[in-house]
Amino acid sequence: MATFLYRLGRLAFRRRHFVALIWVALLTLAGVGAASAPAAGNSSFSIPGTEAQKAFDLLEQRFPGTSADGATARVVFKAPSGEKVTDARNKATVEKTVDKLSRGFEVASVDDPYTTRAVSQDGTIAYASVRYKVSGMELEDSSRTALNEAARQARDAGLTVEVGGDALQTAPQIGASEVIGIAIAAVVLVITFGSLLAAGLPLLTALIGVGIGVSTITALAHTLDLGSTTSILATMIGLAVGIDYALFIVSRYRAELAEGREREEAAGRAVGTAGSAVVFAGLTVVIALVGLSVVNIPMLTKMGLAAAGTVVVAVLIALTMIPALLGYAGRKVKPAGAASGLLRRGRPARQPDRPNMGTRWASFVVRRPVAVLLLGVLGLGAAAIPAASLELGLPDDGSQPVSTTQRRAYDLLSEGFGPGFNGPLMVVVDAKDSADPKASFTKVTDEIKGLKDVVTVTDARPNKAGDTATVTVVPDSKPSSTATEDLVHAIRGAGGDIEAKTDAKVLVTGSTAMNIDVSQKLNDALLPYLALVVGLAFLLLIVVFRSVLVPLKAALGFLLSVLAALGAVVAVFQWGWLSGLMHVEETGPVMSMMPIFMVGVVFGLAMDYEVFLVTRMREAYVHGEKPGQAVVTGFRHGARVVTAAAVIMIAVFSGFIGSSESMVKMIGFGLAIAVFFDAFIVRMAIVPAVLALLGRRAWWLPRWLDRALPNVDVEGEGLRTEQRPEHADPDGDRALVRA
Repeated sequence: MATFLYRLGRLAFRRRHFVALIWVALLTLAGVGAASAPAAGNSSFSIPGTEAQKAFDLLEQRFPGTSADGATARVVFKAPSGEKVTDARNKATVEKTVDKLSRGFEVASVDDPYTTRAVSQDGTIAYASVRYKVSGMELEDSSRTALNEAARQARDAGLTVEVGGDALQTAPQIGASEVIGIAIAAVVLVITFGSLLAAGLPLLTALIGVGIGVSTITALAHTLDLGSTTSILATMIGLAVGIDYALFIVSRYRAELAEGREREEAAGRAVGTAGSAVVFAGLTVVIALVGLSVVNIPMLTKMGLAAAGTVVVAVLIALTMIPALLGYAGRKVKPAGAASGLLRRGRPARQPDRPNMGTRWASFVVRRPVAVLLLGVLGLGAAAIPAASLELGLPDDGSQPVSTTQRRAYDLLSEGFGPGFNGPLMVVVDAKDSADPKASFTKVTDEIKGLKDVVTVTDARPNKAGDTATVTVVPDSKPSSTATEDLVHAIRGAGGDIEAKTDAKVLVTGSTAMNIDVSQKLNDALLPYLALVVGLAFLLLIVVFRSVLVPLKAALGFLLSVLAALGAVVAVFQWGWLSGLMHVEETGPVMSMMPIFMVGVVFGLAMDYEVFLVTRMREAYVHGEKPGQAVVTGFRHGARVVTAAAVIMIAVFSGFIGSSESMVKMIGFGLAIAVFFDAFIVRMAIVPAVLALLGRRAWWLPRWLDRALPNVDVEGEGLRTEQRPEHADPDGDRALVRA
């Protein structure tokens, strides 16, 4: 592989005009496609195989035209102090608002609170339910404007009016914090390279890669039913790995120049060596992201595939466009260790025989491996302790900031009707095979009324055929509580007995039941997913390092870092530690998909640093150095760059903490803290300590396995025999002049 990539790097260096033209054309094509594509709606949220999804599908069949998956809104009215919503003046205001809401062209129905008994017992609070024909993300802006305008006019009449539900759901916005993250990455690159030009190359290529990836996602969003969060995740991952992959190749290029090689030769060797590490690091990320499809949640599958596609683009750009841009830059990119014209003007370069910080740190770890190993493991173990209290759930209006109308509507409904009113359960009774459907409906309502934690059970509402009915159940507890989850399981348990006696099937659905089913599905898929992803990546790393213990150590280190990161997420988003600093206005259960998502993404990113750092050690060991010295050599060449890459990735992920979307905020924080733990504690401390303790045993591989494995030559051993073409330009400057 190293030889092939070496030739690819030299070809891209020589044919830079052609390479640049291809990528600019792809960016233009993707941009035009995104601009001309129809607007994407909300990605349909379906959970195949769950009871809640089966009930939704049944409702679509038996209750046609009811828009079971359409957007909903609850307009909540509260009378002024000392008054009631049933007073003549207030009642007239509410009825006027209901009439105004019903005129919307996307409105399917509006319930009058006075005819549906949607008034609190004390008469101070009432609500009107609005159902739309389309989902929340597909609503026209005019419909949201009409909803807000109706609420405003009712407020002007003296009532307190708030609006909840997914009708106000909008696409999460990328704000200034993401730009700040990119700015921090730019500063780190300038400090690392000491040159604006060299620092700009990784940023430029990463932005082009993300532009191509996100534009392609936007162009296909309507056709493939991709949600808005898909492009945000692709941006997050694409920026981080795009900058890092380019950073490693540029750094290796400068190191090759420092050894006296010509510029085209240096570009080829940089792509042949660091590029090999980029390929395998990218493969681990792609495996982790594509592996999300085993969970069988379409939304998560699409997010993973889209982000994986962006990573593939980042790898291809790093392998081709970076050497092309280095050809354009010529002598303006200095060899490693040369005096910088930006940060070291007038100062001599660092003496080559003076050990850098990476060398000094690695030497210390090699001398004190046991102490460093124990300190790292105990530190990560302490950070992981909060993960034992992990509570999973999906966000609802109760997790919104108190400044939003959705949260205020949620609180008003809890005040007037109880906390469980915000998460009603819909029980669907399929009596098509029952001899007496009406008796089955009555049996179901009577059974549910006798269960614990039930406040209200409505009468069964049959369809026109009379073979299916819906029953609304209001729990006594809030939607995200364990008591509500127990009630869902209790209803389903009672449904089994009812089916045995009446042949009527009982299904529980609704947003609360759907959230419970999603959490259960994700929990059930976590171990198989972990085994699949870690197993495939383990095999891949055996091929890369030609060792059994190094990949095993890499996987165990990843488990430490991801558990510590989950502990930090629990501490901030569930316990409320540092919540003010993170702008987390409401604590609660951790998002259900967070553990499995972190396992996938963090594993891929963790293996990036493992590959980049340990391949340098492997390269030194293969070339004859002793194991301990190989560790030090790997750090001398790679520690500074890995540190810069980790800081850049942390900065990019941290930028998404400022997102308006709670899921994006949590993912950004979780990935940022996970990279910190993995890069600076696992890869920079635990890895060299373990390798120092193992010595030559770290690189042990059974002979039969050594013969069976393909030789991918990540260390670039094959480049020693590769001859430079006679026509190569010694410094690339004549080619630059001709260009």
